[in-house]
Amino acid sequence: MAVIKAPLSRPKSPPLALWLATLMAMIVVGGVGMYQTLANGLQVTNLSDRVPWGLWITHDLSAIGLGAGAFTLSAVIYLFRIKRFEPVARIAVFVGFLGYTSAMLALAMDIGRPDRFWHPLVFWNVHSVLWEITWCVVLYSTVLVIEVLPILFESKYFARWPKLANLSHKLHKLTPVMAVLGMALSLLHQSSLGATYGVLSGRAIWFKPSMPVMFILSAVAGGVSLTLLVTMILSKLQGKELIDKWLRRDMARLAAFALLAYLYLKIWDWAATNYYSHAPGVTNALERLQATTPYTRSFWGLEVILCGFIPAIILLNRPFRRRHGILMTGLALIVFGVIINRWNVTLSGLVVPPHWSPGVLGNAVAASYVPSWTEVAVSTGVLGYALLAFTLGARYLPLFPKKAEDGGD
Repeated sequence: MAVIKAPLSRPKSPPLALWLATLMAMIVVGGVGMYQTLANGLQVTNLSDRVPWGLWITHDLSAIGLGAGAFTLSAVIYLFRIKRFEPVARIAVFVGFLGYTSAMLALAMDIGRPDRFWHPLVFWNVHSVLWEITWCVVLYSTVLVIEVLPILFESKYFARWPKLANLSHKLHKLTPVMAVLGMALSLLHQSSLGATYGVLSGRAIWFKPSMPVMFILSAVAGGVSLTLLVTMILSKLQGKELIDKWLRRDMARLAAFALLAYLYLKIWDWAATNYYSHAPGVTNALERLQATTPYTRSFWGLEVILCGFIPAIILLNRPFRRRHGILMTGLALIVFGVIINRWNVTLSGLVVPPHWSPGVLGNAVAASYVPSWTEVAVSTGVLGYALLAFTLGARYLPLFPKKAEDGGD
């Protein structure tokens, strides 16, 4: 006798109106913070000449890193020809688009003069890593827009304009080309973000050649994890499986292997700079960091153990992976780990001033930094934008194939 599989029960969730009202409130709070910043300048923040990067740069780096599922999965599908990943291609591109636009909103506030964002495009400084990053952000964001437009034009709300449907079909033919171009730009961009820190010989904690590779690996792990996590959340909310159990397993393994590669490199990096070597500059900086901040303790407790080894075990262990709640927890830990890493990397290298820095006398301890309410408000608003756009996209855009296979791992 054939067994009829009952459909997944639709979970009870807060009303959509309440959720949308909450997101709109977050955006309003962010708008107030943005107005304060544009009207009064960066003096409304707790940033300073000693600690010029803080919450907004962490938001920027995290959003870009977590949007890396777009280039990772596009490369898997269109370069390596692994077609079983196609059901998540659109959701990955959409999440990547939201990640990059969120990063640009946060960065517009952080640079202090957003009206001059175009200067690096006109006034070239080929010796600056930040100049190269600016070009990569602009070009890859353009690629993401081209990849998102077919998703937008294929929704039922654009059916009345057949010319847009034809344009969507033509743009869809460019997907393999955009995948190759996007992978090149995104790899260059992700590695350059790490190089921004790693090339600064005056900052002993940052100066290391492994930074670019670690940024790429953590972005791959975080981007794939976020894509799978939001897919599973949507499956729960819609009461149906949007991807089959085999694809869920393969994505979990891909994220876990990237995470393990990142942890391997990170622990060897720690051993080279802390265990086997005792260079005076690094040793002195780390001693001051350990004495005055929680960053050295959070390295092992949060980055390596809680957000590293534990989710890797969950994602590679079949009994854990079969339980959706545990799997989603592991994916969320990886996402949280990327955010913690970007915060720790940025602040640990800034709050310990180098001895040659103006105004630093003797064996000065670390500087302090706590985000102001304006910084928190802006980040809240940017997060509200990303969640609102994702909510509307998940509700109205064709982010998944019409025929989703049922199953569970």
